[in-house]
Amino acid sequence: MVPRYARPAMSAIWEPEAKFRIWFEIEAHATEKLGELGVVPESAAKALWDWWATNPKIDVEAIDAIEAVTKHDVIAFLTWVAEQVGDEARFMHQGMTSSDVLDTTLAVQLARASDILLGDLDLLLAALKKRAEEHKFTPTIGRSHGIHAEPVTFGLKLAQAYAEFDRCKKRLIAAREEIATCAISGAVGTFANISPEVEEHVAERLDLVPETISTQVIPRDRHAMFFSVLAVIASSMERLAVEIRHLQRTEVLEAEEYFSPGQKGSSAMPHKRNPVLTENLTGQARIIRGYAIPALENVALWHERDISHSSVERYIGPDATIALDFSLARLTGVVDKLLVYPERMQKNLDRMGGLVHSQRVLLALTQNGVSREDAYRLVQRNAMKVWESDGALSLLDLLKSDPEVTAALTNEQLEEKFDLEYHFKQVDTIFARVFGEG
Repeated sequence: MVPRYARPAMSAIWEPEAKFRIWFEIEAHATEKLGELGVVPESAAKALWDWWATNPKIDVEAIDAIEAVTKHDVIAFLTWVAEQVGDEARFMHQGMTSSDVLDTTLAVQLARASDILLGDLDLLLAALKKRAEEHKFTPTIGRSHGIHAEPVTFGLKLAQAYAEFDRCKKRLIAAREEIATCAISGAVGTFANISPEVEEHVAERLDLVPETISTQVIPRDRHAMFFSVLAVIASSMERLAVEIRHLQRTEVLEAEEYFSPGQKGSSAMPHKRNPVLTENLTGQARIIRGYAIPALENVALWHERDISHSSVERYIGPDATIALDFSLARLTGVVDKLLVYPERMQKNLDRMGGLVHSQRVLLALTQNGVSREDAYRLVQRNAMKVWESDGALSLLDLLKSDPEVTAALTNEQLEEKFDLEYHFKQVDTIFARVFGEG
């Protein structure tokens, strides 16, 4: 985790003290249920909770010092708690194994991280919807292969991003549900030394559901699904970031990141206004996607358990969620403050002498008796003259001067095919699909 790209609420989930607090809750809840079942004295859980109520501070350094000797983090924690609580602490961890604590804790952390990320997505969706409605009918050029294609609106570009992130939100909801499972099943997952009722009790207290079947560890296909969803969200994030970066190029300049007072773009060139935020988001997306591969490779563990996944998850759990939280917040800020230049959009639309209307002429010729092959040839030969003139010539004027074209279409019919508003007749329909009926 790099502090530069971290926000406090998400980072707090992964702090050592926060982790140990979850460990304690798991152990105390389990001891509580074991007491109800008569496996341990009910006084054991009471002693744990009484100590917790009066001494809530976790001494991370002391636990780390014990681990330096034991070389086992869970045993170090249990030893430290026993030193604080006294004799009743011996009833902790009855019938449990370390993975019961570690895997259930990771489930809690990832579920809490998901809740923050879902909130981030809600804010991003709200910003996208607001700006999409603002520019619902702002004309701009649509590009395919980076080349002028046909007119669209800037609102449609933003509506597309909204729909994509709405799908991302649905995937994350499903991934959260998939990851939020509890395993308190003991060695090799057989419940031989602990009742499934304990697992159900702990799961209920921690807002989890019992794992269907654990093999001492929670199956890692769940985690692979979770981190893959984060990778998809990062890719969607990059798609919008790259769009903004392209639109900010000097030759295009249809939109750009907000440039605040006092901001500097270059140490050498005072004129620079660079898309640094969206470039950063492209970099963040590369990192977040990278965490999906080790998560997928964690699925194949030896037999009922090994710990080859453990070191991986110590990295990817915090880093992926912290990076995505930061990135979604940054993207929301970019969208919210994005500078949009409708006049430049119109200028770019007009730049190539009406070439963007070529398809309408092609279709009109075919509807007036010209074969598609001939219609394409007629429009293309005039379009190429405009292209080679860099927009200095007018496609409409050339078509009006082409006897083969005017044999099929009158000047009035040709002029009608160059109406920009024609391309926006279904914008309301598309917006209704994306945002629902207004």
